[in-house]
Amino acid sequence: MAENSGLAEQKEITKIGLFLGCIIPTEQYAYELSLRKILPILGVDIIDLEGASCCGAPLRSINLNLTMYLSLRNLAICEHAGLDLLAPCPICHLALTEAKNFFTDSGSSEEIERYRSMLAEEGLEFIGNVEIYHILDMLHDVIGLDKIRDNVRVQLSDIEFACHYGCHLIRPTQTNRPDHAEHPVKLDNILKALGASSKDYPEKLNCCGGPLILNLPDSALTKTGQKLKAVQDHGFTGLVDMCPWGHRLLDARQKNAADTVGEKLDVPVFYLTQLIGLAFGIDAEDLGLHLNLSPVDKLDELKLQSQESNESGVESRETQDTTDTQETRKQPEAEGGD
Repeated sequence: MAENSGLAEQKEITKIGLFLGCIIPTEQYAYELSLRKILPILGVDIIDLEGASCCGAPLRSINLNLTMYLSLRNLAICEHAGLDLLAPCPICHLALTEAKNFFTDSGSSEEIERYRSMLAEEGLEFIGNVEIYHILDMLHDVIGLDKIRDNVRVQLSDIEFACHYGCHLIRPTQTNRPDHAEHPVKLDNILKALGASSKDYPEKLNCCGGPLILNLPDSALTKTGQKLKAVQDHGFTGLVDMCPWGHRLLDARQKNAADTVGEKLDVPVFYLTQLIGLAFGIDAEDLGLHLNLSPVDKLDELKLQSQESNESGVESRETQDTTDTQETRKQPEAEGGD
């Protein structure tokens, strides 16, 4: 395994059950498109889960029992297929992880038996052997940085991105989140493997407002606008996220967020999977870049400028090398003439 984060060696995964949840296949198509493009290149085949449903997370405050059951049935479907599960939505990932932890660790025998009976009515059984991954720990901890680096065809050099980890991906700590709650580094490490750069900034762990959009839209857009303004003020090229709830605000509703906070915002927002695909040399349309509503075309201009700068530097070095070689060749002649 590649240089990851000191984690224990994990099993090699060559195929994974894909749990898309609700928002990705109905609205955030670019996330799915780009994910389906990059994982096969990295040696992981995607298996769609027949019969999968909502994870139940949106119902948590209304009916926790239903949320738990919906998550367990999806885990049972994946486990029955003999696969581990990839949940690219952090909110789905959290709901599924909480359900597994409850079933295998914290739930009472009476509660577990009740869920077993409910699953049996669908002809399902859950033991608890399935491992649950988000795209972040799948890329960083399982596939590894070396393999990502080996597949880079287009270096994103001299381009600095702001990392947005979001809330559900790193909290709460006791629920086996993919990265550290206060000092997450895995997204930063992946960007560096692509040749790009990143740095910490005070608002790095701030909420984007995503889950608030349903019942407190003004509050949600205020948080979105504040986050984007911070990224813009710090001079980042763009922002990288890994959450469909966050992306639908940071990217799709950036103009609304700008109006809400009274600022002019012009921040390119990418899914991590899109950025990896670009670095792998995959066509932008195949990665769904045409579906992004933020000014992602700015990246093409920056890549071109970076390429021209690099080519100019190479040309300058080649010219200097030629001059040095010619001067070296002249020196013996001058000595022979004396």
